Amino acid sequence: MNVARDPGRVVVVGGGLAGFSAADQLRTLGHQGEITIVDAEPHAYDRPPLSKNLFDEDFSLASLAFATKEGLVAKRIDTVFGVRATAIDADAASVTLADGRVLAADTVLLSVGGSPRTLSVPGNDLPGVYTLRTFDDALAIRERAQPGARAVVIGAGLIGAELASALQRAGVAVTLLGPAPVPLLPVLGELLATHLHSMHVAHGVRAEVGVAASITAAGDALIVTTVSGEDIPADVVVVGVGIVPNTSLAEAAGLAVDNGVLVDRHHQTSAPKVFAAGDLARLVDDDGVAHRREEHWEAAQLSGQHAAYGMLGLEAPARGASWFWSDRHGIHLEATGRLSGEGELIVRQGGAHPAVFLVHDGLLVGAAAIDDNNTVRAARRLIDRRIPVSPTELADPAIVLKSLLRASR
Repeated sequence: MNVARDPGRVVVVGGGLAGFSAADQLRTLGHQGEITIVDAEPHAYDRPPLSKNLFDEDFSLASLAFATKEGLVAKRIDTVFGVRATAIDADAASVTLADGRVLAADTVLLSVGGSPRTLSVPGNDLPGVYTLRTFDDALAIRERAQPGARAVVIGAGLIGAELASALQRAGVAVTLLGPAPVPLLPVLGELLATHLHSMHVAHGVRAEVGVAASITAAGDALIVTTVSGEDIPADVVVVGVGIVPNTSLAEAAGLAVDNGVLVDRHHQTSAPKVFAAGDLARLVDDDGVAHRREEHWEAAQLSGQHAAYGMLGLEAPARGASWFWSDRHGIHLEATGRLSGEGELIVRQGGAHPAVFLVHDGLLVGAAAIDDNNTVRAARRLIDRRIPVSPTELADPAIVLKSLLRASR
């Protein structure tokens, strides 16, 4: 393949999904130069199972790994695991490691993700208080949360909900504490968000509205005190209130940073030899408008793949509507596009769970469904192809959404 830019020796700082996807895509696109992934973790592995599957019998680092050692060797991707990158030289495109080594490169990709946001309350660093971002975090929580234990999960978003479900299935008494009566309203709309949140109580999770004011030790146990004065006893506390992008390396290297590392559509930073992808990257349009960072699995994968195109000076394929999934209490949620803002919300009843659609100016702009990935897949194609839709047809459970694609041909 003829490329407009030869990235030469590439050092990928960060072995999460974005970093691995970039390295893998570079090889797929025919890049022959050296590729090295650097990460303080012991392997390049997937993160979503940490909140969903940490109590599974086969939960292991090997089961989460993107590729075996043999697979990485076959792709000629070198790795430096267990060592943290401490600095990058944006002009020289070199990476300094915590053990003193300096890796020379021609192109650097920053894909170090984010760190869990911590609570700024007394007791946030007590033994038994955790965040969940790494495999070791998951192991520590699993060790502490034995059957019959009491857990307080602070933060009722996607990660908090998944973890509460996993803890409940493991025989732990769970209190899920969040500031809103119904989480995820902007993401899923009121009807589906309410339906999902009600599953916690139906499965024995105590869902409480509140904000933690302090965490105190009480013998071997912990007490979470809310701002309203309620005391919630716990044996383990897990804080899941989002992440903060890891921008320290970029800032020290003089890169442009604003709630993330600023990148253009090629994922190139303000330094020509440095690219960024994943949770820490923040896209800036050609007209200077900065987008919100994306923190979903597919967004990270596509970000890394598109950074590979950018490093080669190639135009990446156009991205379609956004998509994410989540699992809790034995159900599988998928959503695509947007379900808030301008438009008419259409509800499709039938079965155990409703599906929801948002229509604006005759076009589908968002959809979500439970245990119905075919509907969401078809909805995503309707969005991407800008096929006009009828609210009546969307609301009718007898109409298979895929048929609307065929009818448009």
